[in-house]
Amino acid sequence: MKKLIHTLTHSTAGWSALVLRVPVGIIFAAHGAQKLFGWFGGYGLSGTAGWMDSIGLSPGLLMALLAGAAEFFGGLALIIGLLTRPAAAALAVAMLVAIIAVHLPYGLFISNNGYEFGLALLAASVSLLFSGAGNASVDRLVAAKLN
Repeated sequence: MKKLIHTLTHSTAGWSALVLRVPVGIIFAAHGAQKLFGWFGGYGLSGTAGWMDSIGLSPGLLMALLAGAAEFFGGLALIIGLLTRPAAAALAVAMLVAIIAVHLPYGLFISNNGYEFGLALLAASVSLLFSGAGNASVDRLVAAKLN
């Protein structure tokens, strides 16, 4: 178990991961809050569930809960650098689903509801999955205690 925790938390990424983690975490947490709580102009869980059902992601309530929770809690995890790799993996899956199920038919550009924003968030998530949390993170503290 100690080896698994060390593998999940160890990172040599330095400060660059922090610079990526915090703004991407804020974006994800805000989008998750829209889906779960209706904050920031979102539709909340029931509204998001209805929309997900309407585009074929059923059952809508479960899909809205999974997407919203991944984004909200995953975003918070990125901000503080807690279990960054698992959070980034969940967020990468969420972005892959969003790109394929929603944005791909509209092409690249966000002005046409395309996938460019989702692709950028997918790339950031995969980068953090590989690099880990870097400096100024809870993961760094946990990894140091295990050494």
